[in-house]
Amino acid sequence: MYKSFLSFIILGFLFSSCNKEQDPFEVGKHHLGLLTDSTQVKDLKNIFVNDSLVKFTSGDEFAGSKNNIEIFEKGGKKLLVLTPEQALDSTSTIESIQIIDPRYKTDKGITTLSTFKDISGTYKVSKINNLINSVLITVNELNASFVIDKEELPANLRFNMDVEIEAMHIPENAKIKYFFLNWNMH
Repeated sequence: MYKSFLSFIILGFLFSSCNKEQDPFEVGKHHLGLLTDSTQVKDLKNIFVNDSLVKFTSGDEFAGSKNNIEIFEKGGKKLLVLTPEQALDSTSTIESIQIIDPRYKTDKGITTLSTFKDISGTYKVSKINNLINSVLITVNELNASFVIDKEELPANLRFNMDVEIEAMHIPENAKIKYFFLNWNMH
C-alpha cells in the first residue's frame, strides 16, 4: 500500500513537471525563454510571435558586418538585440543577445535592475575589462557579460584606460546598464 502511494506521488510530480510551461523571460546559459543557442534566425518569428522584429541591414553584404535583429513589444518597448552568427543567413544561429528589458532574469534573479553586488554575490566573476565608457564583467557560468557605465565608478577610474579594474574598485551599488548572453563564440 505504501509503495503504491509513493509511486502515485512520484508519477504526479513527473506529470506536473512535464506540463511546466517555459517562462518567456527566463535567462539561462543556453536559453532565453524559448530561444536557445541552437535556434535559427528563420525561427524567430515563431518564437516572438507577439513581438515585432526589426532587422538592421547594413546595405553592403560584403562588408562582413553582422546584421542585428531588434525585438520590440507591440507597444514599442525594446526588449532585446540579437546578433546572428552569420550575416544575411536565415539558417544562422544566434551568436549573442543584448538584454535590455528588466523582466528578463537569470534563474538566480539577476536583471538589468541588479547591481554589481547582486552579480558578484550570486556568480563568480570570471573577468573584468576596462572599456572606453564602461566596464565589462564576464560570468562564464552563465555565458554572460554585464555592462556597467563608468559613471558608476569613482572619478579616478573613469578616464584611465590603462588602469586594471578589479572587483574591489567597483561600488556595490553600481547599476547594470544591460547584459549580454554570448553563444557560439569561437
